Amino acid sequence: MSRLRYEGKVAVVTGGGSGLGRDMAESFAREGAHVCIIGRRQEKLDEVVRAIEAAGGRAFGLAADVRDVARIEAVMKEIGERAGRIDVLVNNAAGNFIAPAEQLSPNGFKSVVDIVLLGTFNCTRLAFDMLKESKGAILNIIAAYAWSGEPGAIHSASAKAGVLAMTRTLASEWGRYGIRANCIAPGPIHTEGTDKNLWSVADIEERARKAVPLGRLGEPADISRAALWLCGDEAQWISGATLAVDGAQWLHGGAFNFRGAYEEAMAALGGAQKP
Repeated sequence: MSRLRYEGKVAVVTGGGSGLGRDMAESFAREGAHVCIIGRRQEKLDEVVRAIEAAGGRAFGLAADVRDVARIEAVMKEIGERAGRIDVLVNNAAGNFIAPAEQLSPNGFKSVVDIVLLGTFNCTRLAFDMLKESKGAILNIIAAYAWSGEPGAIHSASAKAGVLAMTRTLASEWGRYGIRANCIAPGPIHTEGTDKNLWSVADIEERARKAVPLGRLGEPADISRAALWLCGDEAQWISGATLAVDGAQWLHGGAFNFRGAYEEAMAALGGAQKP
């Protein structure tokens, strides 16, 4: 029998209680990893852990807000005690909602930047010692609008652009320790979070599909397959890279194909949403 790709390794996934984070956590577990999922709601984490264990995998969940440095420090210590190491850190925790820049409050902007940018730094910095020991891999989940921009997403685009810069900087700086850092930029995918916060126009799915040259929306498994490859031995000389997993949507200026839908969403919402 062939060896599972992540047998004997430990993967940590933030925002692992739902959506892309859950699918990635389950995928790493299926490939033999001992998985720790981090999220704000313990009941959601427990649900994912039960699913992983029912499928024969190993996992545990630790409730934490990635903005809380003291809690993340305690979480990393507990991971070390329970799992002994970190081989893969997936920074997937995020916050987002549609809001035009002129209506977005400073607090709303700060909330998203703190979760996405500060949270990614907190988890990465406090996992450093174990990543250095294992010569591990960091995977940051961003979006194509980190470089293209997108109407209604100045907070998220700014935060993810910062994560992109952070990733490239860490790849350059921590490469001497054997640590790799890369990004995945997912395209349009139905998840619990996007359906609730971003897909607010009736025909947005059809508009999204037309903007994707490959002609379909993505599935969580598309991202998980890319994550397994990019964090694994097959990609051991890849660092500082960003992999767009979006059916080539970004080549068409992806975000701006949704300008009409954005305007309709704003009208439907009556302005900015609150975080």
